Amino acid sequence: MAKWPSLSQLRTFLAVVETGTLSLAAKRLHLTQPAVSQQLQELERLLDVRVLDRAAGRAQPTPAGEALLEPARRALAAMEDAVEAVSRFGSEEAGRLRIGTGATACTFLLPPVLSALKHDMPGLDITVAIGNTVDILPRVEAGELDVGLVTLPAPSSRALETTLLMREPLLALFPAGAAVPDHVTPSAMAAEPLILYESGGHTRGGLDRWFAEAGLVARPIMELGSVETIKRIVAGGLGTSILPGLALADPIPGTICRPLDPPLCRELGLTLRASKIRDRGLRLFLRRLEEIAAAEPLARVIG
Repeated sequence: MAKWPSLSQLRTFLAVVETGTLSLAAKRLHLTQPAVSQQLQELERLLDVRVLDRAAGRAQPTPAGEALLEPARRALAAMEDAVEAVSRFGSEEAGRLRIGTGATACTFLLPPVLSALKHDMPGLDITVAIGNTVDILPRVEAGELDVGLVTLPAPSSRALETTLLMREPLLALFPAGAAVPDHVTPSAMAAEPLILYESGGHTRGGLDRWFAEAGLVARPIMELGSVETIKRIVAGGLGTSILPGLALADPIPGTICRPLDPPLCRELGLTLRASKIRDRGLRLFLRRLEEIAAAEPLARVIG
């Protein structure tokens, strides 16, 4: 091979595989779609093999592309490690921290963490990416994100280290004035007009299993991607919901919270590459996150 593929080409290839389309990959990488297409064409020319099948607006890896996935992720992660190893010898007052997390943790757990972190290290450049666990883990493994705050369980990977941070209960949310059952069981909730978080994530999966273990299937009248929207709709008297305790820690006018019977909890964990160098910014983030998580009244922190 006269010339090796560049890290930029490998990063583009991974972004297309993970998002499924060139347009979404371009958005993630802050590139134009023609630039993404050109990088893929050059990658395939250098490798002398087709790595992606593109049809009907979707992009799927070919067998050769499947074989390229893990080496490409290792190459990008190795370059990240090399840069971070050198950066330790520079100023520790500046740096970069890229966090991946779910929407609920981003809204209700991260703000005080990030505020404290910027006070500790004003020169730290912080970015946050929102997604489900299955979206975030490949980006942590590829070195695109430094740390993931994800809902567990997480798929096992030798390249990643995942630790349990905290457990939080899920709670039933009713409109104020509703006839709340004495025991908020699956059968009681199944009889309510349910407004649930959209399918596809671990939180909704845990809810579906809670109903299934009682021989029931949740049949929501609405499925939404925003916890805040769900809370407002419940407060308006249009239905009931089951939401993470983090989202319900503060009183919500027009609503009533009740524990579930049997109880249902979700687990939040931290994921990093096993080879990740913990620079000052990352160390401070982990410390502040553990401190603030420990102060959450509805969460049980794992120490």
